Amino acid sequence: MSEHRIIRLIKEYDYVLVFLLLVIASAILMSRTASYQSSRLMAWSNSIAGRWFQGVHSVSSYFGLKSENDRLAAENAALKAQLESSYIHFSDSIFEYRDTVYHQRFSYTEAQVIKNSWSQQNNYIMIGKGRNSGIEPDQAVVSPDGIVGVVVSVSANFATVMPVLHSDSRNSVKVKRTGISGSLVWDGKDYRYAQVIDVPTTHQFNQGDTIITSGLAGDFPEGIAVGYVESAENLSGSGFYRVTIRLATDFNKLDHVYIIDNRFREEQQQLMNHTLEDK
Repeated sequence: MSEHRIIRLIKEYDYVLVFLLLVIASAILMSRTASYQSSRLMAWSNSIAGRWFQGVHSVSSYFGLKSENDRLAAENAALKAQLESSYIHFSDSIFEYRDTVYHQRFSYTEAQVIKNSWSQQNNYIMIGKGRNSGIEPDQAVVSPDGIVGVVVSVSANFATVMPVLHSDSRNSVKVKRTGISGSLVWDGKDYRYAQVIDVPTTHQFNQGDTIITSGLAGDFPEGIAVGYVESAENLSGSGFYRVTIRLATDFNKLDHVYIIDNRFREEQQQLMNHTLEDK
């Protein structure tokens, strides 16, 4: 029997059960004449009824948490889509007159994580939405805390995501404080940490520096949290750092994610392909 049917049965028959308890208490009351015993029994029956209804309310509230979490996740997706970073700014200048119009560039769709791995060399995540919900390969995926990964495969109702916890994952990131860019990779050891490479040693890092998405790849909007600098290793003779960061997203507790659709991605890709063909 499902949890929803159990709670429905409890709600449907709660008054009947309480009524039976009160009938029994009343019968006992009628068999006794002492006012003290009667008052004690009445208090006892009221206590039983009160505790029963309190229990029903508690169980109802517990089973209502999932639907409430789903509602909040959908609401957060709508709010994220309204952020300034989700819009692209077009400005047409005609002489001294400037006509400025904003067009939405990124939209967000919330989805629940239904399968997740974080302890393998190559991890994958499955989400409970697919092509029927507008999910497509190469769309970016984030959590309420930060970066997650990229959609790699889609069916009608489900999609798989390659998270940053994958040996083939590579994302463009930058240091929020300085704007210096690098590439996010994972060494396959600890799901809590990742590495930023291709950062010249001419730049300085501070422990705790925030790493964010750069927005250069066209999938993730600029400014999404990636992680926080733990240490920076100077790779001898290479001229580059290998920076270890603590990831903003806790993949061990991943429940809801947001899939980001770059509405200008196809246009950008076509332009890039055309540019490469001309070379």
